[in-house]
Amino acid sequence: MNTYPLQLDHALLAMAERTEAKLNPMRDQLAATTMANHLKILQAFQAERIHDFHFTATTGYGLGDEGRDALDRVFARVFKCEAALVRSQIVSGTHAIALCMFGILRPGDELLAVTGTPYDTLEELIGLRGNASGSLRELGVTYRQVDLGEDGRPNLAAIAQAITSATKMVTIQRSRGYAWRQSLDIASIQAIVAAVKQVNPEVICFVDNCYGELVEQQEPTEVGADLVAGSLIKNLGGGLAPTGGYVAGRRELVSMAANRLTAPGIGAAVGASLGLNRIILQGLYLAPAVVREALNGAVFTAGLFAELGFAVSPNYDEYRTDLIQAIKLSSPAALIAFCQGLQKASPIDSHVLPEPSGMPGYGDQVIMAGGTFIQGATSELSADGPLREPYAVYMQGGLSYQYIKIGALFAAQNLINSNLLTV
Repeated sequence: MNTYPLQLDHALLAMAERTEAKLNPMRDQLAATTMANHLKILQAFQAERIHDFHFTATTGYGLGDEGRDALDRVFARVFKCEAALVRSQIVSGTHAIALCMFGILRPGDELLAVTGTPYDTLEELIGLRGNASGSLRELGVTYRQVDLGEDGRPNLAAIAQAITSATKMVTIQRSRGYAWRQSLDIASIQAIVAAVKQVNPEVICFVDNCYGELVEQQEPTEVGADLVAGSLIKNLGGGLAPTGGYVAGRRELVSMAANRLTAPGIGAAVGASLGLNRIILQGLYLAPAVVREALNGAVFTAGLFAELGFAVSPNYDEYRTDLIQAIKLSSPAALIAFCQGLQKASPIDSHVLPEPSGMPGYGDQVIMAGGTFIQGATSELSADGPLREPYAVYMQGGLSYQYIKIGALFAAQNLINSNLLTV
């Protein structure tokens, strides 16, 4: 029985059913990863003897917050590293990254990006664009980058050659961001770290881990990375965490990031949990299942839009290393129509039509769709993209496979209705 709304094109629905029929091999692969990550997180909870006492709220300074400290230790166990800093006071992934860079780098140090130009919101932070007060460049930190090779993979020889006596930190962006490239798998991150450490073991290897958590069975800190950072309204929040971010890695580096969040001498000892410990822990516990749903939805979306004639990255049958599904739409009108169609399939603000606009931290106009319960939560279903070539949309997240499928179909239907696609 057809349970979809009548406004969906019959040819589109038939194409969707053909797409779904070939997805089982990828689903089996994702199931194995989900089981491994469920076990890893369960063991972390058990090792820290998590109890409902840890859900108790603190206010003010948050001194002596046992639940918050236990939350830090659970994250450290999940990442198999020395320490973690998990705080609702970290407002975004960019903020978590900033804590690491500003907390560790000093005037005269060099930051070396080895996966090409970083994500848009880091450009002003570093000082590559604009004149934002307090950028790394203004504070005397120099910057260089090594672009990816012609095959889109890290250029290990060029990375090793680029390291100098001034290089203090190498930054690795795991996800594609707004670039038409593959995201990095754990094996590639391990190879980068090995290449860097062979030249100078003291160089800090820092990974922007956004969108990559729990997609594979290991995290970057398990293969030699010194430090990682990310957002709780992406993978690790499991769709429940209402805000927050994390830093994890070597103890002294996490401490330096904590000093930047609060103040030297205070560091991680403060930060009221305000009753959020339970929901952050519960979100982490559910996160492997939510990540699996998002990946299953991305696989379907890739298959459907490839059938519709669009270039997609990754393809439906390619190995996945982050949550993002990129679709090359090739025109501003198609990018806008896709996002407006997906918005119509959202539970919140389905009546709203997103439009491109300027946003803090972005150099181009950006269109963002996502009627999410938590503002900006990319653990829920969302899609966005900058209005620049190749006019690609970047779709991510999704709390259930069914909602993602509906969202993808509504986006495709809106392209049909806008005379931008013929089925």
